Amino acid sequence: MNVVFIITRADVVGGATVHVRDLARGMMDQGHRILVLVGGTGEATEEFARAGVPFRSLRWLGRALHPVKDVLAIFEMKRVLAELQPDLICAHTAKAGLVGRFAAKPLGIPAFYTPHGWPIGDRISANGAWIFRIAERAAASRSASIINVCEAERALARRHRIAPGEKLAVIHNGVHDVAPALRARPELAPTRIIMVARFERQKDHATLLAAMSLLREIPWELELVGDGPRLPATRALAGRLGLESRIHFTGSAGNVSERIADSQIFVLSSCFEGFPLSILEAMRAGLPVVASNVGGVREAVLEGETGFVVKPADPVVLASALRKLIADPAMRARFGLAGRRRYEAHFTFEQMLRQTLSLYQSVLSNPAMRSGVAPDAKPTRLASAKEAASGR
Repeated sequence: MNVVFIITRADVVGGATVHVRDLARGMMDQGHRILVLVGGTGEATEEFARAGVPFRSLRWLGRALHPVKDVLAIFEMKRVLAELQPDLICAHTAKAGLVGRFAAKPLGIPAFYTPHGWPIGDRISANGAWIFRIAERAAASRSASIINVCEAERALARRHRIAPGEKLAVIHNGVHDVAPALRARPELAPTRIIMVARFERQKDHATLLAAMSLLREIPWELELVGDGPRLPATRALAGRLGLESRIHFTGSAGNVSERIADSQIFVLSSCFEGFPLSILEAMRAGLPVVASNVGGVREAVLEGETGFVVKPADPVVLASALRKLIADPAMRARFGLAGRRRYEAHFTFEQMLRQTLSLYQSVLSNPAMRSGVAPDAKPTRLASAKEAASGR
């Protein structure tokens, strides 16, 4: 197949960037022809280059809404796609999804879209959510299929009537495995807690620090891996809480797998998410997970089996869950092993790649699906998703 991936931002490397990089590389390794189109250049294009993934930077594709630039981006995208003549495109993230689908439709190119978290509901301002909701509904008619990264995202799209259920597929994120040497030993002491996330409003580091301040009397260390605009404010908050000696800010370290392997508990205090790769990376390493009950987190973390799923923005509840794990090395080991087994069963990269290729091929072989007409087939989904969503 000749496939073009499209992603909006080149200035940062996030979960969507890693997802596109790995899918592109995996498809290339199977002999498919791949090119990534991305807005501008930056950390993301450097990441693609390191992985040997070919990319092409676009002038007008950008994250912010801008009527003139967005129209120019559609025309630019249309010219590039007409030149490349791919078998299909798959656009990732909101702006790329809109621009890519509006450009691909007149050319008769089947268009897939993976939002990585719908820009609707409480994830965006009321005015912005209204604009994106209208735009997403219009773009859905130009989609061969919309690939949600978890059942929760699909449910959100249906609740806001973004697209017919038949167009809303589910393929859970997956991550490459690591060597046995990068497996964690959660039973060790003293307990080292780790969170891997950009310092942005979404990740809500402030709630985590407030929770840690309630655990002063017990031994622990916290490592915060990542960079972003809220890093200085978070450092300052750690100082005001008197926690600076117990919290380590390690920046955008390239050795994330090693940092996770050196830890005993993984935490993610987000106020909203899609289906975070960082949780899968922690489960892959055999770490127990404490995470906010947002997005598809419950589809990965099983309450009381692989970790705890807690109310977002509630430091008392978060502290209580962390206290249980800090105090019980045997529980940490048990949860970590169960998390590793769950990763192996459901969230490997190979499973995600296989399901994605299967969906692509089903569209290419079905004229109705190629044209964007909703097919009769059931959407793809993980067999145990209902069980996982219930927090069994």
